[in-house]
Amino acid sequence: MMRDKPQKDASAKNYYKDRFFVARQTPKAQIQGSKFEDDVKALPENAVSQSYIEFDQLVLIAEKERNLEILQILKDRGYTMLCDISGMDYEEKRGGVEVYYQLLNIEGKRRARLKVFVKDGEFLPSVCELYDSANWAERELYDMMGVWIANHPNLKRIIMPDDWHGHPLRKSYPLHGDEFARWYEVDKIFGPEFRDLIGPENRDPGYIDPNDTKNFARIYHEVEYSEAPREDAYLQEFQEENGVRLVKKFKRGDAKIIKVEDRK
Repeated sequence: MMRDKPQKDASAKNYYKDRFFVARQTPKAQIQGSKFEDDVKALPENAVSQSYIEFDQLVLIAEKERNLEILQILKDRGYTMLCDISGMDYEEKRGGVEVYYQLLNIEGKRRARLKVFVKDGEFLPSVCELYDSANWAERELYDMMGVWIANHPNLKRIIMPDDWHGHPLRKSYPLHGDEFARWYEVDKIFGPEFRDLIGPENRDPGYIDPNDTKNFARIYHEVEYSEAPREDAYLQEFQEENGVRLVKKFKRGDAKIIKVEDRK
């Protein structure tokens, strides 16, 4: 099956009609005289292109080839916990993903963030040798954002199936999945010849099937898990007399949590 290529790339969308609009910037403080001054001085000269304080945390911007060097120094200075690795999609504007490493110095009560930019098709050096928590985080970064990691011990998808097409957290990825996503489980479990019998997958997160396998949704009636629907479920609505039920979306505001003791 050919990979779907959406005509409308969400990353190319202009969210503001005013062509003179300038997005508000968060306040950034200088390093000099702050609690992060010694941390920045410990870095080699020209190791980072920018450094500032934002939301009471140190932010460093560097080339991707120096991520190991900088993270090693920060770890030696007490930033022993790698809390997260993720990225922002700048494919349309810059042709790649901005990856950030979120660090925590527990004893010093300080946080730091290192940002590096990885262009499409380039490799980002793995930091698994420094932080064990980077293993799964880098796999997720590859799986969801499409960032290739060099020297990773087991670079494979961690959430999506191994043979999945595309990377779901990219802005160019269709919100409701592409043609491959519509038929993936049907083809895998039953085979393409059952498409007409089963139909495409419903990937609408607001849809609830009142006839699910175990009656888990319990829509329009209050019954125990896996029990049959009540015969006096008077709230059922039909398109016509004794016809097909209307397909509705669940409204969170109409929900009510019923405690066990209230049903007795």
